Amino acid sequence: MEPLNSPTDRHQARKRFGQNFLQDGAVIDRIVRAISPTGNHRFIEIGPGQGALTFPIIEQLAEHATLDLLELDRDLAAQLANQFSQDSRVKLHQIDALNFDFIKHRQQDDQALRVFGNLPYNISTPLIFHLLEQCSQLDHRQVISDMHFMLQREVVDRMAAQPGSKTYGRLSVMTQYYCAVEPLFEVPPEAFNPKPKVMSMIVRLQPFESLPISANNPKLFHQVVKAAFSQRRKTLRNGLKNLITADQLEQLGINHTARAETLPLTTFVEIANFLTTTSNP
Repeated sequence: MEPLNSPTDRHQARKRFGQNFLQDGAVIDRIVRAISPTGNHRFIEIGPGQGALTFPIIEQLAEHATLDLLELDRDLAAQLANQFSQDSRVKLHQIDALNFDFIKHRQQDDQALRVFGNLPYNISTPLIFHLLEQCSQLDHRQVISDMHFMLQREVVDRMAAQPGSKTYGRLSVMTQYYCAVEPLFEVPPEAFNPKPKVMSMIVRLQPFESLPISANNPKLFHQVVKAAFSQRRKTLRNGLKNLITADQLEQLGINHTARAETLPLTTFVEIANFLTTTSNP
């Protein structure tokens, strides 16, 4: 089988879906090698588009492996559904990945999910947050075992950023709380049609089987991190004023005049855990 690139299958990229179709064979091969789709795993591809990654992945799928395709574009979904109608390992979902329940999908099987895709640039950050929230343990079982994504280089830089850097922020803290972040390699605009105006990068996210540092109340931890980075110029005291006082921060040994971008992940967990044991919301 070949990707959907014949004259009758040509598809005009739609800006509203953030579509940039991968077309460089060497890059595709390198991504597939990074994913290494061997074994009887349960794979999910987000935004298969014209099938640039889908087809070579399927060629390597084991007999009892499965592949779920999440495609929002109705026309592409119809083409893909038709193309794979005879392959029982493949299931097509015409759905926005932001509305897909990965946890529920995981419950249907006794295997953690392997997720990959060329993520639409216009929703990549909210989609990453959605996936991270679903990475949490399900009855002490892992929901997602690994993720391989094509993203804007800027987004990957933010994921991997360390405290004190200009790119360190909410995305850095939340990604590193749930996953080991491994930037793999850059992908130039020429590898796509149409060409994006930015450099892309492949990143591997490996959710921790057991969190190295754990917040007692994950929702409160999310709230603390979001508030702390809501306005980067604010001090911690001002950013978190609705959650914790300056005196309480000092009680924890945290400088209340510090800015969020200077603090490590452990500090945000410490604040959240402190608030869990107090009367603060």
